[in-house]
Amino acid sequence: MINNQKSIHELQLHTGVNVNRCYQCGKCTAGCQLADEMDFPPSMVMHMLQTKDEELLQQLLNSKTIWLCISCQNCIERCPMSIDIPHIMDYLREKSAGEHKINRQSRDIVAFHRAFLDSIKYTGRLYEIGLVAGYKARTFHLTQDVVLAPKMYAKGKLPLVPEMIKGTRNIKGIFRKTAP
Repeated sequence: MINNQKSIHELQLHTGVNVNRCYQCGKCTAGCQLADEMDFPPSMVMHMLQTKDEELLQQLLNSKTIWLCISCQNCIERCPMSIDIPHIMDYLREKSAGEHKINRQSRDIVAFHRAFLDSIKYTGRLYEIGLVAGYKARTFHLTQDVVLAPKMYAKGKLPLVPEMIKGTRNIKGIFRKTAP
């Protein structure tokens, strides 16, 4: 329990969010579009963190929930205490990845996230073909959606050459400073 109290303290220091302000009204869960897909809905995440139980924290770090949150901000808007649950989810994702506890069912989500960030890192903006190639290389879903590519290319939605922004070196610098 002492170890988890340290973890909760770290969470509060890192995010600036006091989980103890939550009084379990459930409005965050009611407004969450993905709550039905999550193993722990947002209000349960808050409760699990409030208990300061190490086993519950480990369950969160191994859960699908933290990877399903899309940071839409519905929970903050609905919360009478304006608790920033997406910021907590970001922290838990970072901790989960750092401790190599990514939920097996969430690996495709993580692969997409990393491919997206790589696209931004190297071109300064989204390069769709690079995103798809990075995602497929990480997941081995090589033939998934393959029939869509020619149609999208024909409509001009998939440029073969990425559009680069000026100052991509600056973008790479931002990634260097923020990467764990």
